[in-house]
Amino acid sequence: MNKTDLIEHIAHNADISKAAAARTLDATIAAVKSTLKKGGTISLVGFGTFSVNKRAARTGRNPRTGEAVEIKAAKVPKFTAGKALKDALN
Repeated sequence: MNKTDLIEHIAHNADISKAAAARTLDATIAAVKSTLKKGGTISLVGFGTFSVNKRAARTGRNPRTGEAVEIKAAKVPKFTAGKALKDALN
């Protein structure tokens, strides 16, 4: 499912226009991004938790040359599925 399919699904199930569904999805994604950028977490009970993990700097290898390359530290998004979501899949 891509973003367009998701917007159509939201519009159909919520009985709203596609434009309203698109604005809602965009606002939700923006809220998640801004919260994670500030280092916060978002917990949606029954769905899961979005958080930020810190990845330490490390040394990697260039696959073409075999040369050592320094990979800098980074913040990466993390999603942990909630129990209800896990149960729905099994």
